[in-house]
Amino acid sequence: MARICDICGKGPLRGYNVSHAHNRTKKIALPNLQTIRVLQPDGKSVKRATVCTRCIRSNKISKAP
Repeated sequence: MARICDICGKGPLRGYNVSHAHNRTKKIALPNLQTIRVLQPDGKSVKRATVCTRCIRSNKISKAP
């Protein structure tokens, strides 16, 4: 499973941990993804989707009952 939101496309962020001595080690910040049941736009069918919590909170999707 790809670590990408199905709604907004948010994915992993890559960067460095930088110490006081400026030693750099690679790090990855993963998005908070949840697998939820999403109601389709037709209002009748339900589909599972991997969605970030920001999309859930901002009502970009409608959760299935």
